[in-house]
Amino acid sequence: MSEKTKQEQHDAKEENSEVVEEVFAEEPQAEEVAEEQHESDELSQLEEKLNESENRYLRLRADFDNFRRRVNVESEAKEKYRAQGLITELLPALDNFERALNIDADNDQTKTLLQGMEMVHRSIVEALKKEGVEPIEAVGQEFDPHLHQAVMQTEDENFDSNVVVEEFQKGYKLKDRVIRPSMVKVNQ
Repeated sequence: MSEKTKQEQHDAKEENSEVVEEVFAEEPQAEEVAEEQHESDELSQLEEKLNESENRYLRLRADFDNFRRRVNVESEAKEKYRAQGLITELLPALDNFERALNIDADNDQTKTLLQGMEMVHRSIVEALKKEGVEPIEAVGQEFDPHLHQAVMQTEDENFDSNVVVEEFQKGYKLKDRVIRPSMVKVNQ
């Protein structure tokens, strides 16, 4: 072999070894890129888990706030209408009192008895008023199915159509809640 060929082979070997060294030198860079990609993927997964956890926390907090608000509303309603059961039980007795007050007093003893009953009736009505109980206005008012229970209908020229003409039983409201509708006769 000639010297030139030997030199070319030697140069080719050196070039090959340089290329091999470059390839081996690039290999760690490929590993570093793969490692960086793995870290980036891991970071993305952690960020996704963090976002999911934050969203779950916010939903739970909103649910808890809604629960607390609902409990407060129920508690306020319970306090507001705490006397409803007792008042509902007292209304028939109050009705009987009012019927008794409508009798005609024909002697002094009956008049005195009626005066005493009127005082007791006023006391009961005042106590109920303090609790927020009010009678429902009926006669002369426009019929309202939320406040009145129509048990009869009539035709009376003195009243407009759909107006309460007569009240058979008083209705009552406790604050803003109807506890007993008025039983009424309505004009057609």
